[in-house]
Amino acid sequence: MRCVEPDLNSRRLVAFLVPIFGLGWAAFVLAACSSGSEVNSGGAGAGGNTSGGAVSVSGSSAVGGSSAAGGGMNSAQGGASGGNGGVQATGGAVATGGMSAGGSVGASGASGGGGLISAGGTSGIAGASGATGGGAPSATGPCDLYAAANTPCVAAHSTVRALYGAYQGALYQLRRTSDKTTKDVPVISAGGFADISVQDSFCSGTSCTISILYDQSPNKNDLLKSPVAHWLPNGGVEANAANAKISVGGHTVHGIYVTANSNVAYRNNATKGVATGDQPEAMYMVVDGKRFNDSCCFDYGNAETTGNDDGNGTMEAVYWGSDITWGGKGEGSGPWVAADLENGVFKGNKGGWQSQSLLTPSAKSVVADFATAMLKGPSGNHFTLKAGNAQSGSLTTMWDGTRPSSGYSPKKLQGAIIVGTGGDGSNTGTGTFFEGAMTSGNPPDSVDEAVHANIVAAGYGH
Repeated sequence: MRCVEPDLNSRRLVAFLVPIFGLGWAAFVLAACSSGSEVNSGGAGAGGNTSGGAVSVSGSSAVGGSSAAGGGMNSAQGGASGGNGGVQATGGAVATGGMSAGGSVGASGASGGGGLISAGGTSGIAGASGATGGGAPSATGPCDLYAAANTPCVAAHSTVRALYGAYQGALYQLRRTSDKTTKDVPVISAGGFADISVQDSFCSGTSCTISILYDQSPNKNDLLKSPVAHWLPNGGVEANAANAKISVGGHTVHGIYVTANSNVAYRNNATKGVATGDQPEAMYMVVDGKRFNDSCCFDYGNAETTGNDDGNGTMEAVYWGSDITWGGKGEGSGPWVAADLENGVFKGNKGGWQSQSLLTPSAKSVVADFATAMLKGPSGNHFTLKAGNAQSGSLTTMWDGTRPSSGYSPKKLQGAIIVGTGGDGSNTGTGTFFEGAMTSGNPPDSVDEAVHANIVAAGYGH
């Protein structure tokens, strides 16, 4: 589809994580940092002019940051209070013992209150005190959390970090402009961040593009530039590897940088394990909260294998932006998280072409430097949208109810995977993708919060 055409509280989270990973780890993943926002304006499509929505300045209170050395998860010899492995921040979680050398765990304190969201566009997802630091990421990744809930990742993509604690392969492949040779960018160590020194060396004196975004799951649903699609008659274009340069956990990394009409788009039409028909699934992505527009479509998720608009319910992808043409308005001026279900970018169960007058009050503006966008698609007539500041706090539910009428239930999914484009190759969206995953099955709310906490603990922007 294209615009130019017709809280769970912290105690419940800790209670879920303790039996699986231990109390010290559960306290650790509640650490967080700070937020802000700005907007890039969008391009114009053939069906009308487009422009970026305004966002507001975020709040300032949420779960505190981590005091563990380097921001990582370390053992406290003898379980010393507040030492390496404990978590301590103003208003945040406090681990009195951390994880001792013998594996015993000290008691965890209560977390401070995290904040969402914008009311009428005047305030956004709150920031937090404290800093994540520059150490290694958690030994457990989002896909380990999903697997523990029997909803394993069927796709896991990131240019930033490993999404499994044991993953030690390549995150993405570079293509050098000067001679067209390629080079993989691995993680520094198992479960770690991208080894950016490989990119810096390989691309020195020339430019590089990102030619493959590797799937870290066993399904190997790698993403290459999109083949021909309806709105991409010549196929997609590879992203410039030098763009979207940020710091995460003290490490320099890059993202997939998409600008309206640049034709940067990634797709796999021959996937393994991805939901088809009315099968349940869930997905999330972490994006640059300052880059978006109101056009269609900056998506990540399940799309048509044909590259065409095959009708209502033939795709299910999480959307990031300030569109109102296909899904109406949310509270404030955006950006919002929505579900691209084909022929509509839905913030609730109403929408579709020319729905500018529609208002979905539960859809709050997400005001943050980095954002987590999440879509849950169980079988049957239901879907859920959540979002949060990827640096702090918890998720906010933007919609949890029925699907739109007129053919959206049951789903008719085909199982392709897209990044940066719509199901039919719509190419006028703007955004930056850093990481994302798709599951088989619909995880419980406690796992949604655990995944978001894992993202926060990674240290986006620090």
